[in-house]
Amino acid sequence: MEEYQNKLAPICLFTYNRLSETQQTVEALKQNYLASESELFIFSDGSKDSNGAQKVNDVRNYLKTIDGFKSVTIYESPTNKGLANSIISGVTQIIEQYGKIIVLEDDLITSPNFLNFMNQALVFYEHNPKIHSVSGYTLDLKSLRNYCKDYYFGNRPYSWGWGTWENKWSTIDWEVKDYNKLKKSIIQKIKFMQGGSDLPQMLDSQMKGRIDSWAIRWCYDQFKKNQVTVFPSKSKIQNIGFGANATHTKKGNRFSTTIDNGEKVFFNFDHNIIKNKDIIRDARKVFSCYARLKNKILN
Repeated sequence: MEEYQNKLAPICLFTYNRLSETQQTVEALKQNYLASESELFIFSDGSKDSNGAQKVNDVRNYLKTIDGFKSVTIYESPTNKGLANSIISGVTQIIEQYGKIIVLEDDLITSPNFLNFMNQALVFYEHNPKIHSVSGYTLDLKSLRNYCKDYYFGNRPYSWGWGTWENKWSTIDWEVKDYNKLKKSIIQKIKFMQGGSDLPQMLDSQMKGRIDSWAIRWCYDQFKKNQVTVFPSKSKIQNIGFGANATHTKKGNRFSTTIDNGEKVFFNFDHNIIKNKDIIRDARKVFSCYARLKNKILN
C-alpha cells in the first residue's frame, strides 16, 4: 500500500449545474480508502446564461464545503467553456504539474476501491508505450461474469472515471489534422470500428461541428496510436447522469453495470498486452448498429 500512497495521482472533478448528482459523486468519492491521501481539483464551469446562474451558484456553494481529502482546490470559470474545453484545459493544467491524473465528472458514483485500482494501474503501466489510459468503468459483459483476472485490455476508452499520463495526453491532436486520411480510407474506418460501429460517425459529426466532444477525439487518438485501455473486470464506476437534465446523456440501459463492492484493495496486472477475444467481441456488440437502434426504440 505504501508504494502507491507515495505516488497518488491528483483527482480532477468537473462540475456544472447539477447539485444532487455532484453531491452524490463527492460523497461516494470521500468513501474511497485513499481519499484522505489524495489531492482534489474541482473545475466548475460557468452558466450558459443568466437563467442558469443560480444552479451553478448552488453547486459552487456546496463545493466550498467539501472536506475529507488531502487538499481541495476549486477553479471557477466566469464563462461557460462547455464540457470539451473544460476537460481539455483543466486536465492539461493539472497533468503538466503532476505527470498523471484521475478524472471524474459530476455524475459518477465510485466504489470505495476506485482510487486503489486507478493508482495501482497508473503506477504499473506508467512506462508501457502500449497503454493509452486506465478506465474505472466497465460494461456489463457476459464474458466478464466468470472472468478471473483483475483487469483486461480494450480498444475503446470510456470517459466515465479514467486516468492517464502527461506523455500520452500532451501528444493528442485535438484539431485532428489528419482527419481527411481517415475519411478517404474505408480500411481505416473499418479498423476504427473495432472499438464500436458508431466511432467514425461520431468523429465525422465532431469535425462538422454537429457535436462538441473531447472524448471522440480521445478515442481516435488511441486508435491511430494502436494503443489500448486498461479496464477493471468489475466496474468501479456507476453513472447516475442519465435523465432529462443530463446535457450529453439522456437514457442508456446499454451502459448499466454492477458496481464493485469495494472489498479488494490490491490488484494484479501484467505487462503482456493480450486482448481477450470474447471480451472484445462482447464490447463491440454494445456499440453495434443493432444495439444502438434497440436502445433508441426502448428509450
